[in-house]
Amino acid sequence: MKCTPSHEWIEIEGDVGIVGITSSAQKELGEIVFIQLPTVGTHVNRGEEVVVIESTKAAADIYSPVSGVVIAVNHSLAESLQVLNKSPEKDGWLYRIHMTAKEELDGLLSQEEYAHLVKSS
Repeated sequence: MKCTPSHEWIEIEGDVGIVGITSSAQKELGEIVFIQLPTVGTHVNRGEEVVVIESTKAAADIYSPVSGVVIAVNHSLAESLQVLNKSPEKDGWLYRIHMTAKEELDGLLSQEEYAHLVKSS
């Protein structure tokens, strides 16, 4: 798993990345009450806004950690956002992306680097 300084994570399975928000992001946001997921088939660039989240504390844009095409979204979030509130780094994943520039992964943080970033802020 790799992370971004803006609190997204990506887990790699071949040419596919599974993307979500970190537990730290979820804790900062508080209870998430609304989410707008991308449309399957949408091409996104690294750093581009892909998901909008609203919580009891704030609204937040979620940015794509890599470029590619959205191939799936987590439909269970439409039924209940509790899965995202309780398990943001596992069952609460947001979308899957077919990566078109895997080399962009090199610019992301390891879990250890991300933990250090969170601890120091």
